[in-house]
Amino acid sequence: MKWIMLIIAGLLETGWAVGLKYSYGFTKPIPSIFTIAGMIASFFFLSLALKNLPLGTAYAIWTGIGTVGTVILGIILFKEPIDIIRLICIGFIVVGIVGLKVVSH
Repeated sequence: MKWIMLIIAGLLETGWAVGLKYSYGFTKPIPSIFTIAGMIASFFFLSLALKNLPLGTAYAIWTGIGTVGTVILGIILFKEPIDIIRLICIGFIVVGIVGLKVVSH
C-alpha cells in the first residue's frame, strides 16, 4: 500500500507541474485551483508513504516519477523537443527509480 501511495503522489506531482503551465503564473483561476489541489493531494499521499518508507528513497522516487511524467507530458502536450540524449537521461531516472524500489526493504 505504501508504494501505491507513493506512485499516486508522483502522478499527482506530474499533474500539478503541468497545471502550473496552464495557470500562467496563477493568473488563470480554474487551472490555478486544480494546480493547488494537486499540490496538496500530492503532498498528502507522499506523507502517507513516508509513514513506512525511508525519506530519501520516497523523496527520490516521488520526484523521479514527477520528472519523468512531466517530461512525457511536455513532449505530448507542449511539443517539447525529443532527442536521444534527453531520452537516455530520462531512462537513467527510470533506472534509478526501479533501483531504489528493488533495494528498499
